[in-house]
Amino acid sequence: MQVVVLAGGVGSRLRPWTNTIPKPLLPMLDSTLLERVVEGIPKNLVDELIVAGGYKIEMIEQYFRNTEVDFEVTIVPEKEPLGTGGALGNCRDVISGRFACFNGDIVSSLDVGEMLNQHMKMGVKGSLALWEVEDPTRFGIVGIDSENVITRFKEKPRVDEVFSNLINAGSYILEDEIFDIMPKGKHSLERDVFPMMASDGLLGGFPFEGYFIDAGTPKSWMDAVRRCIEEKRFNNGTIQGDSWVEDGIISASSSMIKSGCEISGKVKSSTLLQGAKILDNAIVENCLIGEGVIVGKGSQLREVIVDHGVIVPEGHIQTGGVL
Repeated sequence: MQVVVLAGGVGSRLRPWTNTIPKPLLPMLDSTLLERVVEGIPKNLVDELIVAGGYKIEMIEQYFRNTEVDFEVTIVPEKEPLGTGGALGNCRDVISGRFACFNGDIVSSLDVGEMLNQHMKMGVKGSLALWEVEDPTRFGIVGIDSENVITRFKEKPRVDEVFSNLINAGSYILEDEIFDIMPKGKHSLERDVFPMMASDGLLGGFPFEGYFIDAGTPKSWMDAVRRCIEEKRFNNGTIQGDSWVEDGIISASSSMIKSGCEISGKVKSSTLLQGAKILDNAIVENCLIGEGVIVGKGSQLREVIVDHGVIVPEGHIQTGGVL
């Protein structure tokens, strides 16, 4: 199959990191977030990766020109933001037959092979991975019948509109006939396409268990990092305690430490990108520390995103926000 990754967003929830590095290229252990999204698909099912993107797309193109991967990569740029539906529709000229489609920041335990088997048995035009949550009001909720046919679809319902705790998990198997249904130009899969397909009985639902992480926020980013560490989803680097360290001997707790980092203080539940330095008696907890950052002696940072290259003053104390 061809696999489409919808990677057009600016990654606003991970700013200021994403001001200079597009979210799909942010490193998650020894890979990129984009590669983490597709790595759960059995390699024998993938022959081409199609990246639908707009924000800093030239950096994504350059990355794949210089990186050896197991499949062909095609970049389909957006000249302007097109929404999830418009971005996928923009790929219609390079897609043929059955294909998979993923939102660009989903890290999950989805078994794509099993989902594909169900899709083929049901003979539907689209299958959506479904995840159960306690509060579905922030998501697109889905109703299914006893045969796993999707009967209802509602994007971000009010409390009084909730009819299901199953949400759209941002992972799809679709037939290329979907392009005959989709409008041209900017639109939303979740609001404009899937509800219409559901009303015609064209969608199947595939509930799955395990884990589902939208890695687009600082908290969920670290959730995804910890899951990748627990499952040893890496080829390079080592586990030291409960942290992943790319090189050297580093003392940290439940963290991701890229190459060239130095830690003299305390680091817990954080990501340190390449070349970051945490000086004597500094405390870093639940933080995202950018490339080349120096956290000064005695500083205390909790739940802060620190931009690349920032020098945090000695003794600086901050909870939340950005630097």
